[in-house]
Amino acid sequence: MNGIVLAGTSSGVGKTVATLAVLRALQRTVRDPQPAKAGPDFIDPSHHAAVCEKPSRTLDPWLAGEEGCRRNYHRGSGDICVVEGMMGLYDGTNSTAAVAETLELPVVLVVDAKAGMESVAAQGLGFREYAAEADRDIDVVGVLANRAHGGRHEAGIRDALPDSLSYFGRVPPLGGLEIPDRHLGLHMGREAPIDAETLDAASEEIAVEELLEVATEPPRPEPRPHGTDTGKTVAVADDAAFCFRYPASLERLRERAEVVTFSPVAGDSLPDCDGVYLPGGYPELHGAELAAGGTLAELGARAAEGLPVLGECGGLMALSETLTDTDGDTHAMAGVLPADVTMCERYQALDHVELVARGDTLTASGGEQLRGHEFHYSTAEVADDADFAFEVKRGDGIAGAKDGLTEYRALGTYAHVHADSGAFDAFVDSL
Repeated sequence: MNGIVLAGTSSGVGKTVATLAVLRALQRTVRDPQPAKAGPDFIDPSHHAAVCEKPSRTLDPWLAGEEGCRRNYHRGSGDICVVEGMMGLYDGTNSTAAVAETLELPVVLVVDAKAGMESVAAQGLGFREYAAEADRDIDVVGVLANRAHGGRHEAGIRDALPDSLSYFGRVPPLGGLEIPDRHLGLHMGREAPIDAETLDAASEEIAVEELLEVATEPPRPEPRPHGTDTGKTVAVADDAAFCFRYPASLERLRERAEVVTFSPVAGDSLPDCDGVYLPGGYPELHGAELAAGGTLAELGARAAEGLPVLGECGGLMALSETLTDTDGDTHAMAGVLPADVTMCERYQALDHVELVARGDTLTASGGEQLRGHEFHYSTAEVADDADFAFEVKRGDGIAGAKDGLTEYRALGTYAHVHADSGAFDAFVDSL
């Protein structure tokens, strides 16, 4: 499957809207696009999935390694893969440029053109030439003008582009294309989808055939060992409070075990299972429902009996003693981990992380390193005698350069990890 990368000049230029417009333009010309996202994001992919009705692939060489990044790409299906970048093209340890280089995909630069014409061309040319300075083997093949009017505005952009850069169309400055945001980023795709007619209008000026012409296919990855079916059952929390999970993680769990889902927000009883996975999400927005629903209390009792439970970020919060939201209201959580969590007005950590296991734990063997990502607005006050599974080699962790708060056979981390880290294989094998 051929693909392209849609990269921004910076954060805030409208990459997500431009990506959705390109996906819709491909659909309108009877193509089957496969969405993907560079970096560890959970939210932008939810908007991709709302348009395409298929999972958006997570492409992050830090989380998954270069071969894992290629495997995740080739897990997709369709006529063309559209990869939305993160931040600006060259920004970050694991930049969009690094992803494009790993996959050997052409880069289409999304430029905010609302107040520029020749300057749009200057940005495109600068980003193309800077690849050599950044020592990145990538090809910036052209620009997509976001928030650009037609007529003289569009002609001014097109005419100013040098021969080395193609013009791939524009997304007009329409009302209704704004996606509301909150802490952690945009609202999820199922909460605030762009109106279908508005997205149709936004997609009309995309140069679909030109995009298809420049798209290329990434190298094929080394096959991953399949792993045996353990015959175990893993219960996965799945609702508005626990919605941050990578498609590959569930896919890997399903290769190794039976997966059943449940909703703590709805107060579902815990399914019969050999282990529980609580992904991240927004438990802070559903504290009252979680406290009253009964699921977390049942989970706490089962964890105390030795049921293995893995909680990531929001899952860590749900496993704690209490959660205090930004209104100052404190809600009882599962009471498994000796910590009280408090939400803050600004983010407390945002980075790729690297952890070293202090001993054998649910997701790693002693001395093993795990790479992941952390992004949270909460802090955790932990008991003085709390046990931690990981030393933090890079990142912030929970407290004192440590992550992986553990009690009984439960493990809660601020770090999100990807299936290609091996963490979910270790989890299933531990059941």
